[in-house]
Amino acid sequence: MYDTFVRLGGWLFKYRTSLPLPIAAALLLIPAQDLPPAVFLIGAALVAWGERLRLESVRHIGAISRTRSDRLGPLVSSGPFAWVRNPLYLGNIMLWVGFALSAGLAWLAPVIAALLFAAYHAVVLWEEQLLAARLGDAYREYAARVPRWIPRPAPSSSPRPAFSWREALFSERGTLMAIAGGYVLLYLKLRT
Repeated sequence: MYDTFVRLGGWLFKYRTSLPLPIAAALLLIPAQDLPPAVFLIGAALVAWGERLRLESVRHIGAISRTRSDRLGPLVSSGPFAWVRNPLYLGNIMLWVGFALSAGLAWLAPVIAALLFAAYHAVVLWEEQLLAARLGDAYREYAARVPRWIPRPAPSSSPRPAFSWREALFSERGTLMAIAGGYVLLYLKLRT
């Protein structure tokens, strides 16, 4: 069963950018609940926080985070990667939960979180096997020190980011455009 889940993770890795498309469709097609305006703002704050985590992560890992192949860059253990091994996936989950709240679908937020967590967990198990096989003890030591999912504060002696904000913003331009486009579509949905 575990091996099947890991193989599924390898397949999902290749298509991880497409994983949220059914979620986006649901957010646009399911009628919104009548919720207080504060729920929209909480959702927008979660989206902003999730993207901020992604941007800071990309400043440390670079464009290698966009690859669809199993090629690896160097082991990154600074910035958000010093607190948690999968900050980009956590950022994605925050983004989509925030979008659910902004869409007026608070009941769907925990469903989205659970679905994305299950999919990303399979991907992470596959990635971890690959990293352990290719990076050996360096990765195993990192994995023993830094939690997989629940952030834990790390010593503040992390090295400076390897990439500039400009490079991080350029790498994240697709995500930033999707966020802006998503809010335009939500505005149109909620206006009608």
